[in-house]
Amino acid sequence: MDYRQLGRSDIKVSSLCLGTMTWGEQNTASEGMTQIERAKAHGVNFIDTAEMYPVPPRAETYSKTEQIIGDHFKQHGDRADWVLASKIVGPGNGFGYIRSGQLKHNRANIIEALDASLKRLQTDWIDLYQLHWPERPTNYFGQLGYQHHDSDFTPLEETLEALDEQVKAGKIRHIGLSNETPWGTMKFLQLADERGWPRSVSIQNPYNLLNRSFEVGLAEIAIREQCGLLAYSPLAFGMLSGKYENGARPSNARISLFSRFTRYTNPQSEAACAHYVALAREHGLDPAQMALAFVTAQPFVTSNIIGATSLTQLDSNLASSDLKLSAEVLAGIEAIHKAQPNPAP
Repeated sequence: MDYRQLGRSDIKVSSLCLGTMTWGEQNTASEGMTQIERAKAHGVNFIDTAEMYPVPPRAETYSKTEQIIGDHFKQHGDRADWVLASKIVGPGNGFGYIRSGQLKHNRANIIEALDASLKRLQTDWIDLYQLHWPERPTNYFGQLGYQHHDSDFTPLEETLEALDEQVKAGKIRHIGLSNETPWGTMKFLQLADERGWPRSVSIQNPYNLLNRSFEVGLAEIAIREQCGLLAYSPLAFGMLSGKYENGARPSNARISLFSRFTRYTNPQSEAACAHYVALAREHGLDPAQMALAFVTAQPFVTSNIIGATSLTQLDSNLASSDLKLSAEVLAGIEAIHKAQPNPAP
Protein backbone atom coordinates (compact mmCIF):
# COMPACT_ATOMS: atom_id res chain seq x y z
CA MET A 1 0.00 0.00 0.00
CA ASP A 2 1.23 3.46 -0.92
CA TYR A 3 0.96 6.30 1.62
CA ARG A 4 0.62 9.94 0.69
CA GLN A 5 0.82 13.26 2.49
CA LEU A 6 -2.57 14.74 3.37
CA GLY A 7 -2.21 18.31 2.14
CA ARG A 8 0.42 20.23 4.10
CA SER A 9 -0.30 18.27 7.26
CA ASP A 10 1.98 15.77 8.96
CA ILE A 11 -0.51 12.98 8.28
CA LYS A 12 0.10 10.23 5.73
CA VAL A 13 -2.94 8.38 4.40
CA SER A 14 -3.19 5.19 2.39
CA SER A 15 -3.76 5.64 -1.33
CA LEU A 16 -7.02 3.74 -0.88
CA CYS A 17 -9.58 5.04 1.59
CA LEU A 18 -12.41 2.91 2.99
CA GLY A 19 -15.76 4.41 2.05
CA THR A 20 -18.72 3.65 4.29
CA MET A 21 -21.91 5.09 2.82
CA THR A 22 -23.63 1.69 2.45
CA TRP A 23 -23.27 0.76 6.13
CA GLY A 24 -26.64 0.86 7.83
CA GLU A 25 -28.55 0.47 4.55
CA GLN A 26 -27.08 -2.18 2.23
CA ASN A 27 -24.64 -3.43 4.87
CA THR A 28 -25.28 -4.47 8.45
CA ALA A 29 -23.23 -3.22 11.38
CA SER A 30 -21.41 -6.56 11.52
CA GLU A 31 -20.54 -6.40 7.83
CA GLY A 32 -19.25 -2.85 8.20
CA MET A 33 -17.00 -3.83 11.09
CA THR A 34 -15.67 -6.80 9.13
CA GLN A 35 -14.84 -4.48 6.24
CA ILE A 36 -12.86 -2.27 8.60
CA GLU A 37 -10.77 -5.23 9.74
CA ARG A 38 -10.22 -6.49 6.18
CA ALA A 39 -9.14 -3.07 4.92
CA LYS A 40 -6.82 -2.59 7.88
CA ALA A 41 -5.15 -5.94 7.22
CA HIS A 42 -4.42 -4.74 3.68
CA GLY A 43 -2.73 -1.56 4.94
CA VAL A 44 -5.60 0.93 4.69
CA ASN A 45 -5.41 3.54 7.47
CA PHE A 46 -7.99 6.02 6.16
CA ILE A 47 -11.76 5.80 6.62
CA ASP A 48 -14.35 8.28 5.34
CA THR A 49 -17.89 8.81 6.56
CA ALA A 50 -20.47 11.59 7.00
CA GLU A 51 -23.23 12.57 9.39
CA MET A 52 -25.90 12.02 6.70
CA TYR A 53 -24.80 8.46 5.84
CA PRO A 54 -26.00 5.90 4.89
CA VAL A 55 -27.02 6.77 1.34
CA PRO A 56 -29.72 7.10 0.13
CA PRO A 57 -30.37 9.37 3.11
CA ARG A 58 -33.51 8.72 5.14
CA ALA A 59 -34.68 9.89 8.53
CA GLU A 60 -34.94 6.26 9.65
CA THR A 61 -31.27 5.51 8.96
CA TYR A 62 -29.74 8.94 9.62
CA SER A 63 -26.32 8.73 11.34
CA LYS A 64 -26.24 4.90 11.49
CA THR A 65 -22.93 4.75 9.61
CA GLU A 66 -21.09 6.88 12.15
CA GLN A 67 -22.62 4.79 14.94
CA ILE A 68 -21.27 1.57 13.37
CA ILE A 69 -17.77 3.03 13.13
CA GLY A 70 -17.95 4.27 16.72
CA ASP A 71 -19.05 0.84 17.95
CA HIS A 72 -16.09 -0.69 16.12
CA PHE A 73 -13.66 1.69 17.83
CA LYS A 74 -15.19 0.87 21.20
CA GLN A 75 -14.99 -2.88 20.65
CA HIS A 76 -11.52 -2.99 19.12
CA GLY A 77 -9.80 -0.04 20.77
CA ASP A 78 -8.00 0.91 17.58
CA ARG A 79 -9.21 4.48 17.04
CA ALA A 80 -5.62 5.78 17.05
CA ASP A 81 -4.73 3.47 14.14
CA TRP A 82 -7.09 5.31 11.80
CA VAL A 83 -7.18 8.63 10.01
CA LEU A 84 -10.87 9.38 10.44
CA ALA A 85 -12.78 11.69 8.11
CA SER A 86 -16.37 12.86 8.42
CA LYS A 87 -18.55 15.64 7.04
CA ILE A 88 -21.20 18.16 8.00
CA VAL A 89 -24.20 18.06 5.67
CA GLY A 90 -25.01 21.01 3.44
CA PRO A 91 -28.39 22.69 2.84
CA GLY A 92 -30.90 20.86 0.68
CA ASN A 93 -34.47 19.67 0.40
CA GLY A 94 -35.49 16.58 2.31
CA PHE A 95 -33.15 17.06 5.26
CA GLY A 96 -35.64 18.52 7.71
CA TYR A 97 -34.87 15.67 10.11
CA ILE A 98 -31.28 16.90 10.54
CA ARG A 99 -31.10 19.68 13.15
CA SER A 100 -34.72 20.54 12.29
CA GLY A 101 -33.51 21.74 8.91
CA GLN A 102 -30.81 24.05 10.32
CA LEU A 103 -28.12 23.23 7.80
CA LYS A 104 -26.19 26.43 7.16
CA HIS A 105 -22.46 26.26 7.75
CA ASN A 106 -22.55 28.77 10.59
CA ARG A 107 -20.92 28.54 13.99
CA ALA A 108 -23.92 27.12 15.88
CA ASN A 109 -24.60 24.37 13.35
CA ILE A 110 -20.95 23.41 13.01
CA ILE A 111 -20.63 23.00 16.78
CA GLU A 112 -23.84 20.98 17.04
CA ALA A 113 -23.04 18.76 14.07
CA LEU A 114 -19.45 18.13 15.14
CA ASP A 115 -20.32 17.30 18.74
CA ALA A 116 -23.00 14.87 17.59
CA SER A 117 -20.58 13.16 15.20
CA LEU A 118 -17.93 12.86 17.91
CA LYS A 119 -20.46 11.24 20.22
CA ARG A 120 -21.62 8.74 17.60
CA LEU A 121 -18.04 7.96 16.54
CA GLN A 122 -17.07 7.53 20.20
CA THR A 123 -13.92 9.59 19.79
CA ASP A 124 -12.52 12.88 21.06
CA TRP A 125 -11.31 14.07 17.66
CA ILE A 126 -11.89 13.83 13.92
CA ASP A 127 -8.75 13.95 11.79
CA LEU A 128 -10.43 15.47 8.73
CA TYR A 129 -13.72 17.38 9.00
CA GLN A 130 -15.24 18.28 5.66
CA LEU A 131 -18.03 20.52 4.36
CA HIS A 132 -20.09 17.92 2.47
CA TRP A 133 -21.17 20.37 -0.24
CA PRO A 134 -21.28 24.16 -0.58
CA GLU A 135 -23.99 26.08 1.19
CA ARG A 136 -24.21 28.53 -1.70
CA PRO A 137 -26.01 27.53 -4.93
CA THR A 138 -23.37 26.55 -7.48
CA ASN A 139 -22.59 23.84 -10.00
CA TYR A 140 -21.95 20.54 -8.24
CA PHE A 141 -23.56 17.06 -8.24
CA GLY A 142 -23.27 16.75 -12.00
CA GLN A 143 -24.12 20.29 -13.06
CA LEU A 144 -21.39 21.55 -15.36
CA GLY A 145 -22.74 24.93 -16.46
CA TYR A 146 -22.79 27.70 -13.87
CA GLN A 147 -25.91 29.84 -13.46
CA HIS A 148 -25.50 32.61 -10.96
CA HIS A 149 -28.11 33.09 -8.25
CA ASP A 150 -27.87 35.68 -5.49
CA SER A 151 -28.51 33.97 -2.19
CA ASP A 152 -28.10 34.48 1.52
CA PHE A 153 -25.35 32.03 2.43
CA THR A 154 -23.09 32.04 5.45
CA PRO A 155 -19.94 34.07 4.72
CA LEU A 156 -16.99 31.78 4.17
CA GLU A 157 -15.16 33.82 6.80
CA GLU A 158 -17.69 32.80 9.46
CA THR A 159 -17.46 29.15 8.45
CA LEU A 160 -13.66 29.12 8.56
CA GLU A 161 -13.51 30.99 11.85
CA ALA A 162 -15.93 28.48 13.41
CA LEU A 163 -13.84 25.58 12.14
CA ASP A 164 -10.72 27.30 13.49
CA GLU A 165 -12.31 27.35 16.96
CA GLN A 166 -12.90 23.61 16.79
CA VAL A 167 -9.34 22.95 15.64
CA LYS A 168 -8.03 24.98 18.58
CA ALA A 169 -10.37 23.06 20.89
CA GLY A 170 -8.76 19.82 19.70
CA LYS A 171 -11.95 18.38 18.22
CA ILE A 172 -10.69 18.60 14.63
CA ARG A 173 -7.14 18.14 13.36
CA HIS A 174 -7.66 19.35 9.78
CA ILE A 175 -10.45 20.55 7.50
CA GLY A 176 -11.43 19.61 3.98
CA LEU A 177 -13.87 20.53 1.23
CA SER A 178 -16.22 18.35 -0.79
CA ASN A 179 -18.18 18.83 -4.02
CA GLU A 180 -16.47 22.20 -4.26
CA THR A 181 -15.70 24.37 -7.29
CA PRO A 182 -12.41 26.01 -8.31
CA TRP A 183 -13.63 29.40 -7.06
CA GLY A 184 -14.76 28.01 -3.72
CA THR A 185 -11.57 26.03 -3.22
CA MET A 186 -9.30 28.98 -3.94
CA LYS A 187 -11.41 31.34 -1.82
CA PHE A 188 -11.20 29.05 1.20
CA LEU A 189 -7.44 28.71 0.71
CA GLN A 190 -6.98 32.46 0.27
CA LEU A 191 -8.90 33.30 3.44
CA ALA A 192 -7.03 30.67 5.42
CA ASP A 193 -3.67 32.04 4.30
CA GLU A 194 -4.66 35.64 4.97
CA ARG A 195 -6.29 35.11 8.36
CA GLY A 196 -4.25 32.26 9.78
CA TRP A 197 -7.28 29.95 9.80
CA PRO A 198 -7.15 26.21 9.00
CA ARG A 199 -6.11 25.46 5.46
CA SER A 200 -8.05 22.80 3.58
CA VAL A 201 -5.89 19.73 3.12
CA SER A 202 -8.16 17.99 0.62
CA ILE A 203 -11.15 18.21 -1.67
CA GLN A 204 -13.50 15.24 -2.00
CA ASN A 205 -15.12 15.32 -5.43
CA PRO A 206 -16.27 12.66 -7.91
CA TYR A 207 -13.64 11.32 -10.30
CA ASN A 208 -13.77 8.27 -12.53
CA LEU A 209 -13.40 7.21 -16.17
CA LEU A 210 -16.90 8.53 -16.93
CA ASN A 211 -16.36 11.84 -15.15
CA ARG A 212 -12.92 13.45 -15.42
CA SER A 213 -14.25 17.01 -15.06
CA PHE A 214 -11.99 17.48 -12.00
CA GLU A 215 -9.09 17.70 -14.44
CA VAL A 216 -10.41 21.04 -15.73
CA GLY A 217 -9.47 23.73 -13.21
CA LEU A 218 -9.32 21.75 -9.99
CA ALA A 219 -6.44 19.39 -10.82
CA GLU A 220 -3.92 22.23 -11.05
CA ILE A 221 -5.21 23.67 -7.77
CA ALA A 222 -4.92 20.27 -6.08
CA ILE A 223 -1.26 19.96 -7.05
CA ARG A 224 -0.03 23.54 -6.74
CA GLU A 225 -1.91 24.25 -3.49
CA GLN A 226 -1.34 20.79 -1.98
CA CYS A 227 -5.07 20.28 -1.57
CA GLY A 228 -5.32 16.83 -3.09
CA LEU A 229 -8.35 15.01 -4.38
CA LEU A 230 -10.12 12.38 -2.34
CA ALA A 231 -11.84 10.72 -5.28
CA TYR A 232 -15.33 9.41 -4.68
CA SER A 233 -17.42 7.18 -6.97
CA PRO A 234 -14.26 5.84 -8.69
CA LEU A 235 -16.33 2.98 -10.15
CA ALA A 236 -19.29 5.20 -11.09
CA PHE A 237 -21.64 3.29 -8.75
CA GLY A 238 -20.27 0.00 -10.10
CA MET A 239 -20.95 0.78 -13.76
CA LEU A 240 -17.24 0.46 -14.60
CA SER A 241 -17.07 -3.03 -13.10
CA GLY A 242 -19.06 -4.43 -16.01
CA LYS A 243 -21.80 -5.89 -13.82
CA TYR A 244 -24.45 -3.69 -15.43
CA GLU A 245 -23.31 -4.57 -18.96
CA ASN A 246 -26.00 -4.81 -21.66
CA GLY A 247 -28.61 -3.40 -19.33
CA ALA A 248 -28.14 -6.06 -16.64
CA ARG A 249 -29.48 -5.17 -13.20
CA PRO A 250 -28.16 -7.67 -10.63
CA SER A 251 -30.29 -8.07 -7.53
CA ASN A 252 -29.09 -6.18 -4.45
CA ALA A 253 -26.84 -3.94 -6.55
CA ARG A 254 -27.08 -0.22 -5.82
CA ILE A 255 -28.46 0.91 -9.19
CA SER A 256 -30.91 -2.01 -9.16
CA LEU A 257 -32.17 -1.21 -5.67
CA PHE A 258 -32.45 2.57 -5.84
CA SER A 259 -34.04 4.22 -8.86
CA ARG A 260 -32.77 7.66 -7.78
CA PHE A 261 -29.20 6.83 -8.84
CA THR A 262 -29.25 7.72 -12.53
CA ARG A 263 -26.07 9.81 -12.80
CA TYR A 264 -24.09 7.08 -14.55
CA THR A 265 -26.80 5.20 -16.47
CA ASN A 266 -27.47 7.42 -19.48
CA PRO A 267 -26.90 5.87 -22.94
CA GLN A 268 -23.60 7.70 -23.46
CA SER A 269 -22.26 6.32 -20.17
CA GLU A 270 -23.33 2.79 -20.95
CA ALA A 271 -21.64 3.00 -24.35
CA ALA A 272 -18.40 4.32 -22.83
CA CYS A 273 -18.52 1.65 -20.10
CA ALA A 274 -18.76 -1.07 -22.71
CA HIS A 275 -15.56 0.22 -24.32
CA TYR A 276 -13.68 0.48 -21.00
CA VAL A 277 -14.77 -3.00 -19.93
CA ALA A 278 -13.75 -4.43 -23.32
CA LEU A 279 -10.36 -2.70 -23.07
CA ALA A 280 -9.73 -4.25 -19.66
CA ARG A 281 -10.64 -7.72 -20.82
CA GLU A 282 -8.52 -7.34 -23.95
CA HIS A 283 -5.51 -6.89 -21.67
CA GLY A 284 -6.50 -9.57 -19.18
CA LEU A 285 -7.47 -7.08 -16.49
CA ASP A 286 -10.42 -6.96 -14.14
CA PRO A 287 -12.48 -3.96 -15.35
CA ALA A 288 -13.07 -2.60 -11.83
CA GLN A 289 -9.41 -2.89 -10.91
CA MET A 290 -8.38 -1.11 -14.12
CA ALA A 291 -10.78 1.74 -13.39
CA LEU A 292 -9.56 2.05 -9.80
CA ALA A 293 -5.88 1.85 -10.71
CA PHE A 294 -6.35 4.70 -13.22
CA VAL A 295 -7.81 6.96 -10.52
CA THR A 296 -5.23 6.09 -7.86
CA ALA A 297 -2.34 6.82 -10.23
CA GLN A 298 -3.33 10.41 -10.99
CA PRO A 299 -0.81 12.94 -9.59
CA PHE A 300 -3.55 15.13 -8.09
CA VAL A 301 -5.16 12.25 -6.16
CA THR A 302 -4.31 11.87 -2.48
CA SER A 303 -6.59 8.90 -1.87
CA ASN A 304 -9.14 6.88 -3.81
CA ILE A 305 -12.33 6.15 -1.83
CA ILE A 306 -13.44 2.57 -2.43
CA GLY A 307 -16.79 1.20 -1.32
CA ALA A 308 -18.12 -2.34 -1.33
CA THR A 309 -21.17 -4.27 -0.20
CA SER A 310 -19.40 -7.65 -0.04
CA LEU A 311 -15.99 -8.85 1.06
CA THR A 312 -15.39 -10.26 -2.42
CA GLN A 313 -15.85 -6.78 -3.88
CA LEU A 314 -13.70 -5.25 -1.17
CA ASP A 315 -10.86 -7.73 -1.72
CA SER A 316 -10.91 -6.99 -5.44
CA ASN A 317 -10.89 -3.25 -4.84
CA LEU A 318 -8.02 -3.53 -2.37
CA ALA A 319 -6.00 -5.60 -4.84
CA SER A 320 -6.13 -2.70 -7.30
CA SER A 321 -3.45 -0.97 -5.21
CA ASP A 322 -0.91 -3.41 -6.67
CA LEU A 323 -1.91 -2.80 -10.30
CA LYS A 324 0.16 -0.52 -12.53
CA LEU A 325 -1.42 0.16 -15.91
CA SER A 326 0.75 -0.27 -18.99
CA ALA A 327 1.34 2.47 -21.51
CA GLU A 328 -0.79 0.52 -23.96
CA VAL A 329 -3.74 0.37 -21.57
CA LEU A 330 -3.40 4.07 -20.73
CA ALA A 331 -3.38 4.90 -24.44
CA GLY A 332 -6.55 2.87 -24.88
CA ILE A 333 -8.21 4.74 -22.01
CA GLU A 334 -7.29 8.08 -23.55
CA ALA A 335 -8.66 7.03 -26.93
CA ILE A 336 -12.02 6.09 -25.40
CA HIS A 337 -12.07 9.32 -23.37
CA LYS A 338 -11.36 11.41 -26.46
CA ALA A 339 -14.20 9.75 -28.37
CA GLN A 340 -16.66 9.95 -25.43
CA PRO A 341 -15.42 12.62 -22.96
CA ASN A 342 -17.13 12.88 -19.58
CA PRO A 343 -20.45 11.21 -20.44
CA ALA A 344 -21.55 11.35 -16.79
CA PRO A 345 -20.26 14.52 -15.12
